[in-house]
Amino acid sequence: MSMSEQPSEPGRGGEPQHDSAAGPQSAPPSVTSDALPPSIEGEPKASDEDEPASGEPSQSPDAPPADLDNLSTASPVGRLAATVERLSREVRAAQAEAEGRALIELAKGVLVERLKCGPAQAARQLAQLAEQAQVTPLELAVDVINQAARDRMSEVTDAFLAATRAADEAESESAAVRLRAAESGVLAADDAQAVADALLEQALRPLGAVAVAIWAAGADGSLALAGSAGFSPAEAARWRYVPPDVVTVARRGLIEREGQWITTLGKTGLPTIGLHHHPDGGRAALPAGTGGRIHGVLEIAWPEPLAPQPPQIVRQVEALAELCAHTLETHAPSQAAAQEPRVLPDAAELMDLADGLHDPALVLVPHLDADGHLVDFRIQHVNSRFLDPAGRPRAVVNGALLLEAYPMAAGDSELFQRVERVYATGEPFRARRMNLTALVDQVPLSAVADISISRHGMSVLLIWRIEDETARLASLLQHAQRLGRIGGFEEHVLTGEITWNGQLFDLYGRPQTSTPVPLEELPAHAHPDDGVSIRRFLRTLLHHQRPAAAAFRLQRPDGVTRHIRIVAEPVLDTDDRLLLIRGACQDISAQHWTEVALAATRDQLAHTEQQATERNRLTLQLQHAIMPPTQAPLQVSGLQVAVRYRPAETEQLVGGDWYDAVVLPSRKVLLCVGDVAGHGIEAATSMVVLRNALRGLAVTGAGPGQLLSWLNIVAHHLTGAVTATAVCGLYDPVTRTLRWARAGHLPPVLVRDTEATPLPLVKGLLLGAVPEAVYEETELQLAPQDTLLMYTDGLVERRDRPVEESLTHLLTTARAAPSTLDQQLDRLLTYSKSDTDDDTCIVGIRVG
Repeated sequence: MSMSEQPSEPGRGGEPQHDSAAGPQSAPPSVTSDALPPSIEGEPKASDEDEPASGEPSQSPDAPPADLDNLSTASPVGRLAATVERLSREVRAAQAEAEGRALIELAKGVLVERLKCGPAQAARQLAQLAEQAQVTPLELAVDVINQAARDRMSEVTDAFLAATRAADEAESESAAVRLRAAESGVLAADDAQAVADALLEQALRPLGAVAVAIWAAGADGSLALAGSAGFSPAEAARWRYVPPDVVTVARRGLIEREGQWITTLGKTGLPTIGLHHHPDGGRAALPAGTGGRIHGVLEIAWPEPLAPQPPQIVRQVEALAELCAHTLETHAPSQAAAQEPRVLPDAAELMDLADGLHDPALVLVPHLDADGHLVDFRIQHVNSRFLDPAGRPRAVVNGALLLEAYPMAAGDSELFQRVERVYATGEPFRARRMNLTALVDQVPLSAVADISISRHGMSVLLIWRIEDETARLASLLQHAQRLGRIGGFEEHVLTGEITWNGQLFDLYGRPQTSTPVPLEELPAHAHPDDGVSIRRFLRTLLHHQRPAAAAFRLQRPDGVTRHIRIVAEPVLDTDDRLLLIRGACQDISAQHWTEVALAATRDQLAHTEQQATERNRLTLQLQHAIMPPTQAPLQVSGLQVAVRYRPAETEQLVGGDWYDAVVLPSRKVLLCVGDVAGHGIEAATSMVVLRNALRGLAVTGAGPGQLLSWLNIVAHHLTGAVTATAVCGLYDPVTRTLRWARAGHLPPVLVRDTEATPLPLVKGLLLGAVPEAVYEETELQLAPQDTLLMYTDGLVERRDRPVEESLTHLLTTARAAPSTLDQQLDRLLTYSKSDTDDDTCIVGIRVG
């Protein structure tokens, strides 16, 4: 290397020596230090004491970075941090310098070849041209390389520059430099990992990408992670190998010529490397191929959703993928990837060959026992043209042992022995019209085919060609008849010859060696009750010579009765005379018994539905008779009383909510609401018992606590051990006092002026829970215009909200009191947010 080509030594502050003829060249401001250090262009580096022309102090290369200002450089840690930062900058500068110098040296070589001059003259020419064009030598070198190469990279560069020069000249030129710098870095890299690092830093990070992965495609369809940048080592280790047939973003890019440009990765549902780190980011996966052969995939990750890219960017990325192909062409899988299960090379090539054939083909590999003896062949691959004689899908046959999939191969056809001999000797075997037999549900199905068996390395290729399309359709028809339990027949009227297929013999329960039954004898084999329909069928078919169908019960010789549907048509000759009868019989026994069971079920359901409807109607009538939606106003001086009852919207949910408001002989007013657990007739009848019992007990003059104690005994002993909640109050119009008690029920709400508050809870267990219970009672003094509300839980209960939140909503609604008590109760029902579809009772009083 001459002195003019020696790079400056980092960290010494000296100037590099250049060819004296070339002269120093100043770089325009558009070239950043990341693209080309001043030392490459011949301009001496500024010393540690130099300052820019603007007069602003510049940071010395040896100075610590801004984030270390708070750390004293006098301390050992500060000096170490400053040294690390300086060395990092020098390493980055040296890398950029090496990449730029490689491009300049390549351009000088082009000029030497074009101008027929020496290296020194080419360097001077390059410097002069750069000065005249007012560009940096690096940018001019890239332009010279593009003009000389006229490769895909130069085409992409020209298109990119033409599309962006008008918008931003400096940005366009730096993009061209990035492309050639990336190409230089890729070609200089010794492995795919270095290629990934160079692509990310030189070309993809300026496009907003944060990571890149280079996948090598295996011969068996697998993918191996050859190199990656931007992903964590742990993530790269997890994705070092992708087995065949696993659909990933990279595989989509491999099988589609245009590649994959994904706006948001998470919406595709495809697994790939780095999915959890950038789930909403964009992805691009492009096939990396050269010379018509694809060697792998280039996958690029963006942190944010990827907008549609302009054609220039797409072509740029495609060119980068082509660069990767040169490295993947000589890529050797790592030891970790080699440990993954792989297909033998000859088997992999044979699989590709089989997929290109137009006949059904199987790739077989030997299967050895523990002693190393050949016992079978494993079906390694079946091609897309493969049609299993037994009608099984390809996935079932693929991977199975030959004798397990086709046990008849060891039978009379000696197919297995032929394969075994070809594998042992290598001598191919050809045969025409060989009989192949497959067992389907213990029924042997045969086909005639041309066979070809040949050995390729350690694998065997088995090809068969079914005799013709008619044979394939005949096999298909056999399966259709077997699955549909259909038997066909044909009867010649003139000769009396009758032809049955094997399925029809099975339907009749007769051996295939027996004589078929003529149509005229069909009534003798049918149930006597079906004679009329069979004779009508025969008359239509034979006399009127029209197609006909009938259903009858076939009585077989073994005593089994089957339900059969027969369909037939006449075949006439040219003189319109009956020539033969062609038809089919189908066993519809299963369908018949299913229809019988469905009819019985429908009748039972209709009867049950009718009973349930009648039961609900009676229950609803009983409830409405006892609990009308409204009640005639009570005649009490100085007191307004109103009630509301809202039944459940669903008739099947007739509940046990009840209310009562009655004037007792003592002129006190009994006020109560309750709720019996459950729904239906039992809840309704229990509600009637408790309501009437409370009325009868109230005439004794006992207080509300005592009344609830007695009512608990009734609920526990006299109503089938039902449980219920209730709140009971006795209002004295003279003193305007209310004595009340509760049995597991929500407390009443007092509305006074513009405030609504629930009354304090008093102790009281729900009714019917224990044989005997004591209930606490308390007294409330009411004032004029006070409103007291008693209600059941159907007014406030919600499935998705706590009861406290529902009570808060009730209190808010109750505060906005309309002018009348009836309007207030209607408002509570209207604005109720209950969603349990339960019935609701409200009792309200307002002191006049």
